[in-house]
Amino acid sequence: MSLNTRDRIIETGAGIIHRKGFNHTGIQEILTSAGVPKGSFYNYFKNKSDFGLAIVAYFSDHFTQIASKTLADTAISPLNRIYQFLTVFMEHFESQNYSGGCPIGNLAQEMGDLSPEFRTKLKESIDMMIDAHTQVLAAAQQDGKIPKSLNIKDTASFIVAGWHGAIIQMKLSKSLTPLKNHRNFIFDHILKK
Repeated sequence: MSLNTRDRIIETGAGIIHRKGFNHTGIQEILTSAGVPKGSFYNYFKNKSDFGLAIVAYFSDHFTQIASKTLADTAISPLNRIYQFLTVFMEHFESQNYSGGCPIGNLAQEMGDLSPEFRTKLKESIDMMIDAHTQVLAAAQQDGKIPKSLNIKDTASFIVAGWHGAIIQMKLSKSLTPLKNHRNFIFDHILKK
């Protein structure tokens, strides 16, 4: 099934922006790669910023799809869901030669201070990641797998923030070691009962 023009522009643009960043990606480059005439862009987006907000929504939806396969899979024990979720991304990053990173994290670093609209949309996306982890940690706490005294919201926030930091180190070292260290620390210390 072929994508409609708007979706094709977004999907193509998302790939380029993930590799190059928002500010280093031009509209014409996206349209040429998508095989779409320039006039079509303005039929769907007011300007590049409006397009950028659609890109953030696209990446958030992509995260939700991945999360639903692991974090929301109640057939798997809660802590194994988090472990598998981190492992899936590690395998992905390894297949990409440790480049790209998290598109939401990349955009947050690039655009978070430059635009209130971007900051709000990016924060919503990060909060969604934290909420997904919080729900899994709540299930683990209910199952008695982690201490009742553990603040699960703060822990989820720490996991997501630490993950983004580990991704930055991964990109610099071209190695999975920072991601493995992050995962091991989480399970050997933070989530240990």
